[in-house]
Amino acid sequence: MSDKKRCGWCMGDPLYEAYHDEEWGVPVYDDATIFEFLVLETFQAGLSWITILRKRENFRKAFDDFNYKKIANYSEEKIQELLQDAGIIRNKLKVRSTVTNAQLFIKIQEEFGSFSNYIWGFVDGNPIQNAVVDYKKAPPTTPISDALSKDLKKRGFKFVGSTVIYAHMQATGMINDHEVDCFRYNEV
Repeated sequence: MSDKKRCGWCMGDPLYEAYHDEEWGVPVYDDATIFEFLVLETFQAGLSWITILRKRENFRKAFDDFNYKKIANYSEEKIQELLQDAGIIRNKLKVRSTVTNAQLFIKIQEEFGSFSNYIWGFVDGNPIQNAVVDYKKAPPTTPISDALSKDLKKRGFKFVGSTVIYAHMQATGMINDHEVDCFRYNEV
């Protein structure tokens, strides 16, 4: 696979390259996976994505496989346990927001039938196909990520600024921001 042209942002780290090659930009409609990416993106705020990828399995273990129904019911004792877990990012606000966001995630499911229906509605159910030549020139936000962020915040979600939401949209394939000469561009 090393002979394939990849997006410039993932080059040089096997974990990053595997994530790029197998996951990033692939349309995700499964609520459980969407929630996992939402959790990871919120913890990534202010940090590098490779830092989060390296801790992903620790997050999975600490947060009950990203089971939003369990997370929505976390006790104060469980929150304190998470805040002592050196395997994850021990940011009190982010840990607490994960519990709140899980509760709100369920409310959106009840309102729209699934979180996927809700979030994909912002792009009319179809991935946006961008034509990124250089990842450094890709926008950090768009009017759609602004609108989605604003709506999530209105509903009470935390750590869902437009930049975080745009990254989430890229990761879950709502937007194809693979560079046009990347081997994954046409595949996703």
